[in-house]
Amino acid sequence: MSSFLYRLGRTMATLRWRIVALWTVLLVGVGGLAVGLGGTFSNEFEIPGTEAQSGIDNLANRFPEMGGASGTLVLQGDDGGTVDEHQDQIEDLMAEIGEVEGVASSPSPFDDVSPGTRSDDDTAILAQFQMDGQIGEFPEESVEQIEDIAAEADAGPLEVSLGGQVLQETGVSFSIGEVIGIIAALIILAIVFRALVPAVIPILTAIMGVGTSMAGVMALSAGIDMPSVTTSLGAMLGLAVGIDYALFILSRHRDQLGRGEDVRESIGESLATSGSAVIFAGLTVAIALVGLFVTGIPFLTIMGVAAAATVALSVVVALTLLPAIMGILGERLRPRRARRLMAENGGVMPDRATGAAESRARSAGRVSTAWVRLATKVPALTILVVVLGLGALAIPIKDLQLALPDQGTDAEGSSTRETYDLIASEFGPGHNGPLLVTADIINTTDPLGVVDELEADISSLDGVQEIQLATPNQGADLAVIVVIPEGGPTAQSTKDLVHEIRADAGSWEQDLGISEVTVTGNTAVGIDVTEKLTGALLPFGIFVVGLSLILLALVFRSVWVPIKASVGYLLSVGAAFGVTAMVFEYGWFNGPLNVSVNGPVVAFMPIMVMGVLFGLAMDYEMFLVTRMREEFVHTGDAKEAIERGFTASAPVVIAAALIMVSVFAGFVTSGEFMLQPIAVGLAAGVLVDAFVVRMTLVPAVLALLGRHAWWLPRWLDRALPMVDAEGEGLKAVLEHRRWTEQHGVHALRLERTVAPLLGAEGTIGPLTGQVAPGTLLVVRSADDAARASFLSLVAGRLEPSSGILAVHDRLAPDDLAAIQSRVHWVPSGADVAARLREVDGRGAGRALIVIERLEDLAHSATTADDTLVERLDELLAHGATIVTGSRSPDPVEAEHHLARTLRDPRRLLALTIQRSSTAVAEGSAVSVPEGALV
Repeated sequence: MSSFLYRLGRTMATLRWRIVALWTVLLVGVGGLAVGLGGTFSNEFEIPGTEAQSGIDNLANRFPEMGGASGTLVLQGDDGGTVDEHQDQIEDLMAEIGEVEGVASSPSPFDDVSPGTRSDDDTAILAQFQMDGQIGEFPEESVEQIEDIAAEADAGPLEVSLGGQVLQETGVSFSIGEVIGIIAALIILAIVFRALVPAVIPILTAIMGVGTSMAGVMALSAGIDMPSVTTSLGAMLGLAVGIDYALFILSRHRDQLGRGEDVRESIGESLATSGSAVIFAGLTVAIALVGLFVTGIPFLTIMGVAAAATVALSVVVALTLLPAIMGILGERLRPRRARRLMAENGGVMPDRATGAAESRARSAGRVSTAWVRLATKVPALTILVVVLGLGALAIPIKDLQLALPDQGTDAEGSSTRETYDLIASEFGPGHNGPLLVTADIINTTDPLGVVDELEADISSLDGVQEIQLATPNQGADLAVIVVIPEGGPTAQSTKDLVHEIRADAGSWEQDLGISEVTVTGNTAVGIDVTEKLTGALLPFGIFVVGLSLILLALVFRSVWVPIKASVGYLLSVGAAFGVTAMVFEYGWFNGPLNVSVNGPVVAFMPIMVMGVLFGLAMDYEMFLVTRMREEFVHTGDAKEAIERGFTASAPVVIAAALIMVSVFAGFVTSGEFMLQPIAVGLAAGVLVDAFVVRMTLVPAVLALLGRHAWWLPRWLDRALPMVDAEGEGLKAVLEHRRWTEQHGVHALRLERTVAPLLGAEGTIGPLTGQVAPGTLLVVRSADDAARASFLSLVAGRLEPSSGILAVHDRLAPDDLAAIQSRVHWVPSGADVAARLREVDGRGAGRALIVIERLEDLAHSATTADDTLVERLDELLAHGATIVTGSRSPDPVEAEHHLARTLRDPRRLLALTIQRSSTAVAEGSAVSVPEGALV
């Protein structure tokens, strides 16, 4: 991967203006598509298969008058008199609302069939109207017309408060809090870089990525039902990770420029090193978010996929747009002192300056060094203090309650919140969350009598304030009982009432001769969704912890490091949930955080925080511990490796964590209750994970384990694939570039290369040598396995077990896919002449043609196509390299024929190869002219 990223960075820097233009066009195009499609979002949370959702679907089909979104009016006289004194005005108001397009019914609250609920002193009355379908199924202008009608009536003798589902916000909302968070991130970046220009770059790239992804989500919302919180969640994550990913790459680039590296070369190297880590980090977050599908909840899966796509796009922006901008700014990103020194020394950084820069870096890391020494001085004590402290912070989890938000969580001062509070105070909190009990009564001969009996049974239950309506539908096959509970929509008494009705449903069905008794309505849906989400926490937790164990074992080649990282993650999650409970259950810091409601938090907060925090925690783990592992591999000193690795990587991790916290805190103060608990949990979780777990607990655990921290069983080491998450493969890329500068361009380069035999025990190699472009190489061997293995090796079909294998500028094993894409494989028995005609001469200079059998080439040249040799000459002249296999260890007539007919016989080379043996360590015998494998 690192070699690909190295070339990608250099390419993006070369095409810099085109890349910026391409991203700009993409943003404008996707934005225009979003505006043109006019998508809408929803605050309806559905889980197919639950009883409440089935009930709503049943109502929509069999009792459509009660299946749509509803609106509520609280009507009072402005003179303090009874509502009966204003009956005419109220009836006129409801009749006018009923004429609005999209309103299915708007009965008068004075109607004898469905009278509105009155307050105890008769000074207020509730009136309701029903829309034709849910949000998005009726014209948006209808709600505006109803609001205008209510406002006009409110200006007269009535006091009118409008609320209900119809006023749910479905647009994209942003506030000054997000802007403040971005400004805080800019200040942190300016401090890190000690300059304003580089500090602005991560902000710009993050905004570009978020803008494009949010426009894409808005466009998709025209065809997919998306929760309204999707955009805010995606923007929050996109800004946080987008800024951080750009920081990791840009800080590496600035460090390299400070040491005097060439701009374009530094861009390539920074992408190959930090870019590899960014890909791994983004992949981790995205996998965790996509993993929300394990909950089996469609709206949560959509949110997770949308957020994962935003994170993935942030990675793409960091790997393409960021290097393009770095290329545009060029020398202006080089620190001023480095620019001045290079200008004074003919464009070269003097060695003494490089040493001084390293000395300043060590000086700047004194605080980090002091901290890690303190944390590892008595590691067992550090571990004990951290575990006990985070355990205490997690205690409030016991009081954390979950629910879906209702209009009681809207911002204070909003019309919906005022109406919600007015209904609760005048009529009781249960009127904000009525329950709908439905029953199939098609088999009864007395539908009205059965409905009355069912009403009586339900009204006798604890927790029921009143029965607002009990009626069959027009076909007399479905009964609906509107139950007003004593508690509000999220009260425990309301949940208990729902469970009690469902528990008694079986006996009612048997006694009354009815069937399919269900409890539905928005309140019941919220209860079902909450319980489903709560039940999904454990399997999702197992998923992310298991994933962390696998990913970190791949990266760190250790057993204890993944276990320690996963335990640390669980401690961070516990602390995040505990802080969330303190804020939203206990009311701590409500004022500064702009939290207007205390009580249950949004039900998907825990699972969303777990998913996102998992990815971020693994990021910090990797950035810190990878450097420690690298130091340990080089020195073998476990304790010194912890200190050096921590000092080198801690400053960037500190800056990244502070940026994350700043962005999340900005979204906390936005006042959007559905997002606030998630933002609080993530801000607290990142703060704890970065500074307490990763920068305190992790060094202590590693110090306690010593060399054992990096232990991995040999069988597991062989089973796990190698992952280059820190760009270690870049060393091979740069080494090959230097080799090429000294020896020239070659089509094949092997240096002590060893590869396993295909279909047999043993190996070939070590092989050392090179083949120049425009060469026809005959590989001789009577050993079919050895010959086939060599042909597959150079074709990228066989991975070398050790040594260097380069095909042009591509290195194995990192670039096997790229090597294979350039190879034209001609299998045994194929029409060689026809296959060679398919090779494009314009790209022949980078082509490698592997002909499995020399006999097929000779046969085509002598019997099938007498122009084949001319085609060979043409391809070789254009720089193509041809490798073919011969079953004879000695020259055969086919080789002699090629030597006589080729325009330049010197292009024909031969290699004799055999499998390795314990007696012959080198494993190959070569007798060819200079320039071939030797």
